[in-house]
Amino acid sequence: MSSKSELLAEAFNGYLSNERRLSSHTCKSYAHDIQILLTKLTCASLDQVQPQHIRQVVAQLHGKGLSGRSLARMLSAWRRFYHYLIRDHRFQHNPCTGIRVPKSPKKLPNALSPDETAQLLRFTGLDPLTIRDRAMFELFYSSGLRLAELTQLKPKDIDFPDGTVRVNGKGGKTRIVPIGKVAIDALQAWLKYQENIVRPGVNALFLSRHGKAISARTVSHRLKAHSRQQGIHQNVHPHVLRHSFASHLLQSSGDLRAVQEMLGHAHITSTQVYTHLDFQHLTKVYDAAHPRAKKK
Repeated sequence: MSSKSELLAEAFNGYLSNERRLSSHTCKSYAHDIQILLTKLTCASLDQVQPQHIRQVVAQLHGKGLSGRSLARMLSAWRRFYHYLIRDHRFQHNPCTGIRVPKSPKKLPNALSPDETAQLLRFTGLDPLTIRDRAMFELFYSSGLRLAELTQLKPKDIDFPDGTVRVNGKGGKTRIVPIGKVAIDALQAWLKYQENIVRPGVNALFLSRHGKAISARTVSHRLKAHSRQQGIHQNVHPHVLRHSFASHLLQSSGDLRAVQEMLGHAHITSTQVYTHLDFQHLTKVYDAAHPRAKKK
């Protein structure tokens, strides 16, 4: 691809950041997907790209093992890129329109059982980092946050009298989510240390050992370390706590709409995946207990 195409990609990224006000993480994802398109296309310029060229790129990436879900995300980014080029740079058509990607088998999210979750969160220690970790993971599981939402929290976002947390979710949408008593106690214990190590000018609830806002990578690393320490054998990443929150709450309440609101899902279809998790739990109970169930 030409240097002009690279400049158009940079302009698109600026549009997403400055006009659409998307997060830096989202802008980086778009930039990554657009760069893949520019690398794979064989046309001299973006205005020469036709649907067959997009299909060739999709087929090539699928042949290298990229899932249908990942390809669908990329195609969505490419489609939006061309919408921008048509609107702001007088391109005549969008070659991504009508392109479909191969479907992948729907993968259900992993979730810990209630007993496994309790085991994971039972770690002890009186050092500040352990106290911080307990507060982070109790809040994570108590309120079903996304990783980015957790790392962006500020002390003022916690309302202790009401027992709630104000969350800035996807698309800048704010929601209020309840916090359980165990998480509130863990947060109050952490804030006693947080005030002593926070760097001047830093306004973050969870901090690194150096007093700066904690990174998503550190949260993931600490969670994996604690899960190994507690004898949890599956791969525990931060989103597992969110999945566990949703599936446990749905199993107990059966209120899909309430779970949708607390997770911050824009569409109920995103939340309905947890009904499948609940059904899996029921089938396991049935297979283990019903006299007519098929025994393996």
